[in-house]
Amino acid sequence: MHKLASGAALAAAALMSAGGVMAEELLGQPTPGAIDLQRAAAPLKYDVIFFHNVILLPIITGIVLLVLGLLVYCMIRFNRRANPVPAKWSHNTTVEVIWTTGPVLILMFIAIFSFKLLYAYHDMPKPDLTVKVTGYQWYWGYAYPDQKIDEITSTQMPEPEAKAKGVPFRLAANNPMVVPVGKVVRVLVTGADVIHAWANPAFGTKIDAIPGRVNQTWFKADKVGIYYGQCSELCGINHAFMPTEVDVVSQADFDKWVASKAPPPTPAAAAPAATPAAATPAPAAPAAPAKAASNAHSPAPSVKLAALN
Repeated sequence: MHKLASGAALAAAALMSAGGVMAEELLGQPTPGAIDLQRAAAPLKYDVIFFHNVILLPIITGIVLLVLGLLVYCMIRFNRRANPVPAKWSHNTTVEVIWTTGPVLILMFIAIFSFKLLYAYHDMPKPDLTVKVTGYQWYWGYAYPDQKIDEITSTQMPEPEAKAKGVPFRLAANNPMVVPVGKVVRVLVTGADVIHAWANPAFGTKIDAIPGRVNQTWFKADKVGIYYGQCSELCGINHAFMPTEVDVVSQADFDKWVASKAPPPTPAAAAPAATPAAATPAPAAPAAPAKAASNAHSPAPSVKLAALN
């Protein structure tokens, strides 16, 4: 009895600690000790959590309890002492129909929500901006074609720098993807060498980066913050060192960031401005007619010689 009470106390303490952890669940990164999915920060992830927690978990729990109950019933009802003379039959049409049609109906019910979620991933709204993501061994490249920003190399932040900034090592990047809050971001993903996978749990996005192929996904972050992810496809010895950090900022901050990344004006663009300045001294040419006029009024050489004689 004392052992049972001690076990109950330990279980209660574990539940209380789990409740404390859930109350302090972090946004955009893993929560130590948590057992649930990461908090959502985009519409797709809200749908994923609903599908997992409301549809799948009750069905899984019901199946597990049903199978457990059948096992316990069979062990108690049909053991050697309770049923010394076993039955001779080997088939039961009713049971076979039930265990065939039951799973089919369950799968059909799951398919309704599964296909709806799959369609949501492909039914992207009109994008507000596009980011091209390229996976390399072992870093990411982010380009913004709409903003005329060439590829930015994003690598894992060194450990001393991560500790100094108070950000999670292995998840923080030195040049993260930057997007505005509340905007539909189209992500075009490809690979340069081997297959990678660009993933961010808070947005519910995970898509392969395949060399020679461009895949597409999207997200719409509804909260300003920093969201961490990692490469989710085994891509070599440094696979664990490819963070996919996304910084979601306000529209004003995003515009400032775009201005800071804008390329400087090229010398060719400044050359046409210098051309009119160089052409201004041209009006000095009319001086030649004045010389001709003076020559016209001066006496001819023969006249001069006649006057001397």
